Amino acid sequence: MLILAIDTALDACAAAVLDTSTSQLIAQESQAMKRGHAEALMPLIARVIKASGVAYVALDRIAVTTGPGSFTGLRVGLSAARGIGLAANRPVVGLTTLTAYAAPVVAQNAAQPVISAIDARHDHVYFQVVSGDGSSLVRPRVAPVEEALAAAQFGAPHLVGNAAQILADRWPADAPAPFKVDPQPAPDIAWVAWLGAAVSPDAAPARPYYLRAPDAKPSQDALQRAAQPPSS
Repeated sequence: MLILAIDTALDACAAAVLDTSTSQLIAQESQAMKRGHAEALMPLIARVIKASGVAYVALDRIAVTTGPGSFTGLRVGLSAARGIGLAANRPVVGLTTLTAYAAPVVAQNAAQPVISAIDARHDHVYFQVVSGDGSSLVRPRVAPVEEALAAAQFGAPHLVGNAAQILADRWPADAPAPFKVDPQPAPDIAWVAWLGAAVSPDAAPARPYYLRAPDAKPSQDALQRAAQPPSS
């Protein structure tokens, strides 16, 4: 199976082509960035496809991160993935950033629980907790940092994600210290590809996974203008 993976959800713009028949990531590129994904993504994908030697129509599916993350970044990645899927007549699958963060840790078959955490700003984090075998302990949610720290009850965790250090810095003094702190700015694009190969298209829709509404809201003036009837 040939998978094109795309990630623009957080602080990177990344794409890769995975050939599952050889277990090889045959091309990949990742650029660290907090904004500018819209301008960078399509040229980056074109370079990755060229380097892979795989035509778009030869792909079996496209995988893309769905969030939580940057609202603008998510829309960029999802739009690109859907457009390529439509043009190549291939299915598009979505993977959450929290799952993509946890996947390489779970793959190690470690005994420690895994807390994936993403900075949601305003002293909040998006987070989930899974056991070492990947079973769910705390379902994905957005919560104050203090609430996320209650996951200390599950034992010394492996913290991963761009908010891993935030949690580590405030970890309860009376709880077992984190087993490892891995403050990655974005998920590993290779694991986005592998997860994309593993899921069923019917069970992994490529739609935004926000967990909360956008911060940006229409101004009062804009709402009033929208409520006015059109002039004749």
